[in-house]
Formats: sequence, C-alpha cells, structure tokens
Amino acid sequence: MRIATIIKQVPDSNAPIRVSASGNGIETAGLKMVVDPFDEFGVELAVQLREKRNDVAEIVVFTLGPDKASEAIRTALAMGADRAVHVNDESLVTFDEVYAAAVLASAIRTEGDFDLVLCGKYNIDLDAGALGPAVAEYLGWPHVGAVTALDIEPDGRALVARRRIEGAEEVIAGSTPAVLTIEKGLVEPRYPSLPNLMKAKKKPVAVKKAADLPGLEGLRPALTLESMSPPPPRPACKFIEGEPAQMARELVRLLREEAKAI
Repeated sequence: MRIATIIKQVPDSNAPIRVSASGNGIETAGLKMVVDPFDEFGVELAVQLREKRNDVAEIVVFTLGPDKASEAIRTALAMGADRAVHVNDESLVTFDEVYAAAVLASAIRTEGDFDLVLCGKYNIDLDAGALGPAVAEYLGWPHVGAVTALDIEPDGRALVARRRIEGAEEVIAGSTPAVLTIEKGLVEPRYPSLPNLMKAKKKPVAVKKAADLPGLEGLRPALTLESMSPPPPRPACKFIEGEPAQMARELVRLLREEAKAI
C-alpha cells in the first residue's frame, strides 16, 4: 500500500495577521507559518496505518507553495513520512482550491499508483474545504469527507469510513484507491522529536515545476484575489457602573438604543 498525504503551510492560528501594504495578501515577513492542523491529521493517520499494518510501503507528502513551504515539508517528514514532492512554481500558487487540486492531482499521478490520498477536511487559512473533493474528482477516485473513524481490510482493497452528519453518524463502505479528508478527533498528531527533525533533513524532496506536471495545459484559476482589507476596528469597550439593578437597566437601554440588538 502506498499513501499520499497533502499538506499546506498556513499562518499559525495564534499569530497576528496583517494585510500587506499592497492589499493583495497578508504580510508574511516575520509571520510564523505551520503545517495546517487538519493536514497534520492526514499525516498522522498515514503513519499510524504503517505502524499497525505490514503492507504500507511508502508515505509521500505533497505540497504546493513557495520556498518557505519546505519548512512544513520537513515537519511532515519528521512525523514519519518517507519523502516529499514540493510543487514550487510561482505561476501555480493560487487562492483557487479547485485549481490547486488540479495541480496536486497531476503531481500525484507523476509519482505512480497510490492506494490512499489523505488530507485535512479544510485548511484554516481559506476555510473552503474544496481541495480534497476536487483532488478526488481530478483523479477519478471516490471521496469521503470529514472522516472520524476508518477501518481498512487486511488486503487493503476495501475500507469502511465513518463521518458525523447532523444528528447521526454515517457509515460508508468503499474500495481503494480513494481520497479521504480527515476530521479532528480521528488521530492526535505526534510532536516531531529533535532526532526525527534532524533525520528529516536527509529525506528526499523532489521539486516540480509547471513543466513537470502533465494535464495542466489551458487550465487557469477561476478565482483570483482582487484585494484584501482588515476588518474595521472594534469600538471601545464601555463599562457600566452602579448597583446591579441599575446596571441591568442601563445595559438593556444601551442594547436597545445604541447597539440596536434588541
């Protein structure tokens, strides 16, 4: 069994985000970047599958991004992946997840046959969730989204995935190859140890350009980022003083007359 995992480098969710002076994106200078937390679930699941089975021959990490994305690759390799493919071509970097899926699906096809493609259910930067299903569409494979439990038959040819839906749990039986997007709770990503981080530096990373990826001729992003602006500043906080009954009456008045909330 060969497993591909897709990762994306995103801003740390605790880092302060500033819009660039040009308004065409965020300011990346000094910004802490990490592997998307949901994509870490996919990498961890792949590693755990190899630990539980004796037929996982290879785990390959795929990412689309600039030079800095190599940091995310090394983290995934330190978690236990074997090698990586870095699509590093400025002409291919996009905000359009469907176009990014076409690029990554082409990269996956160039690396031979895989049985599973794993990634997060969405990325925390764009919060769109289109990448996994679109990769499945470009590969012509079945897809199960937001997987919370997974069982794979010993022969690796059939699987049963579970996912939460409103008020119930959905159980889906299928066959491989397949694309699965992973929900929080299925696995807990391991923290890469320092020795594994050092070993990751020696693991192979193939860099691909647009010319290395067949099937992209004539494809263009359907969505482009025109501009970006920060949200308006929040109004100053107002404190209400007095006795509890007085504060309650004043709060109701402010909510009705100023905030127009009631």
